[in-house]
Amino acid sequence: MLVIAVAAPAAAASPPLSERLARQVLSAGDGWAAEGAGTTGGAAAAPENVFQVDTRDELAAAVAGTAPAIVIVRGTIRGNADPAGAAVSCAQFADPAYTLDAFLSAYDPAVWGRVAPSGPLEEARARSAANQSARVRVNVGSNKTIVGLGGARLNGVFLRLDGSSNVIIRNLTHEDSRDCFPVWSPTDGATGNWNAAYDNIWVRNSNHIWVDHNTFTDADNPDSAQPLHFGRPYQVHDGQVDITNGSNYVTVSYNRFTNHDKTMLIGSTNTPGADVGALKVTVHHNEFEGSVQRAPRVRFGQVDVYNNLYRVPVDDPYEYSFGVGVQSAIYAENNYVAFGADVPPDSFVFDWGGTVLTEKGTWARSGRSLPRPVNLLAAYNATHDPDIAPDAGWTPSLRAGHVLPAPAAALVVELCAGAGRIR
Repeated sequence: MLVIAVAAPAAAASPPLSERLARQVLSAGDGWAAEGAGTTGGAAAAPENVFQVDTRDELAAAVAGTAPAIVIVRGTIRGNADPAGAAVSCAQFADPAYTLDAFLSAYDPAVWGRVAPSGPLEEARARSAANQSARVRVNVGSNKTIVGLGGARLNGVFLRLDGSSNVIIRNLTHEDSRDCFPVWSPTDGATGNWNAAYDNIWVRNSNHIWVDHNTFTDADNPDSAQPLHFGRPYQVHDGQVDITNGSNYVTVSYNRFTNHDKTMLIGSTNTPGADVGALKVTVHHNEFEGSVQRAPRVRFGQVDVYNNLYRVPVDDPYEYSFGVGVQSAIYAENNYVAFGADVPPDSFVFDWGGTVLTEKGTWARSGRSLPRPVNLLAAYNATHDPDIAPDAGWTPSLRAGHVLPAPAAALVVELCAGAGRIR
């Protein structure tokens, strides 16, 4: 049941910080989400559209539709749960005709070949996936502010913004949006890959979105703990924040992204379409700790990446941070990188078919060495062909205050990024 708070009682019942956050809007000039009329979320919500929610079903009901609404999350909301809140396991979501052991036996490439699974067992996997999706996916409508009270968590919840506009998501810990039934894609890469369906937040065909002061984690189910099947990691997580399918005017600020593989994808495919001319995204004052790849990976978009802190502790399984994709235009300024001693600086950039990247003002520390100014694009170009040209062809104009020198930005991010750290 939804708990509806009228204006005066809600103010009296909730901590002052939550009331302030609930009506707060994106500041003028704070990244691409401030373009035009800016991003106000549910700030205009009438008193009857201010909700405090404790369960997945309450959350789903409160964020539906387009009427302005403020949704205050309390405690831990679990997606992998029944309507009464009782935990539901992967085995309980599984269709009676599906088991993982049977799937692995039937579609082993040595037996089945390098073609997509089909037939009754794959259909049973798809039905199992649909059972889970019906619980973990929460569709977020337009004109919404979702904000967490102190310590609020979304565990196993997949927030899906599809065709939405003017949404704010703040002060939440997003945990383990795991897929119990990932797809086996035998032609993905040289040897095939498992692909999960659920992000923590997926921004699709949406505009004017602000994702701020959240923490993203796989909790006690990290990617590194997943088994190998068919010789490939059994990938049960997708992105932490993915922005695709023509989405536009998004600001991602003061978040902590921790120990995850595919962190942030901006852009859908390499094929020109809705993404062309869209995907204008600002990524500032975030901490990327232990991100294996996609921090971010970009196709087509004009993406401003400034004053972020990157911690790359080990070479294995690290792949890259800046993914320079087809027709991308990343403008990276005054970011700080802490490399583990065995991580080569030329690995920070990876060419996914792009041709340009502006990178300036970066500082880096390798192992226990002193931090110093570096040019990571030059390091990449020195060991790779063809070169990526050092000019993205545009200069950002929408930024929140002064751009700090990279060492100062790192201190600010350490102190201020993540859930529970809004000042």
